[in-house]
Amino acid sequence: MKRLIIFDLDGTLAESKSSVDAEMATLLSALLGVVKVAVISGGAWPQFQQQVLAEFPRDALLNRLSILPTCGTKFYQHDPEWRLLYSEDFSAEEKGKIIHALNQAITTSAFPAHETWGETIEDRGSQITFSALGQQAPLAEKKKWDPDFAKRKKMKELLDQAIPEFSVRLGGATSVDVTKHGIDKAYGIRKLRDTLGIAIDEMIFVGDALFPGGNDYPAKEAGALSIQVRDAHETKRVIETILACLTPREAR
Repeated sequence: MKRLIIFDLDGTLAESKSSVDAEMATLLSALLGVVKVAVISGGAWPQFQQQVLAEFPRDALLNRLSILPTCGTKFYQHDPEWRLLYSEDFSAEEKGKIIHALNQAITTSAFPAHETWGETIEDRGSQITFSALGQQAPLAEKKKWDPDFAKRKKMKELLDQAIPEFSVRLGGATSVDVTKHGIDKAYGIRKLRDTLGIAIDEMIFVGDALFPGGNDYPAKEAGALSIQVRDAHETKRVIETILACLTPREAR
């Protein structure tokens, strides 16, 4: 019996930087009625507030929901309001080194964006994120920039050489996430285990970047049963299947 269902956000519950739609919010709320749920993503806390929490029905069982921003380097629980349990922040020196390496990788990789929308490098405290077209780029433009991850894989190779003391992962539609080594979605999975008292083999992880180098891959490496999805539409079908399996027959 699975006791915790964990989701990535961008590309899994919603399109990049977009809110979950009404159908997804309803399905997630129903899922909270039968099992605990967590969301882990490279996004910062405000992104979760805007994309997920604002769309939930008022009667949603939020005390059964855990939110882990910046690839698990932060952990929020609702009791009775949202509170931060921990945050694995970088030092000022570490931030400077990472940002310098990102700028060098952007230049060396020769994949400059012809137009950007907002900042391309964002300091999220416990994670530094490069977004090739900027934080507010239109989704249509983001989808065209690096659909096969080839550009960002080149950047990852450069960053792995320049800052080997940090972990570099690919996520979202145009982003590269940098965290401390060992603090990624596998770290988040283990924190969920320790905080909620749920064994990893009682968890299911659902994400769109479960390939080696993807920012969902550490969750799979941690031992959670992992389900690869193409997009939010496929995630909805996965949730419906889980609900069918976990909901008692007489309650359906």
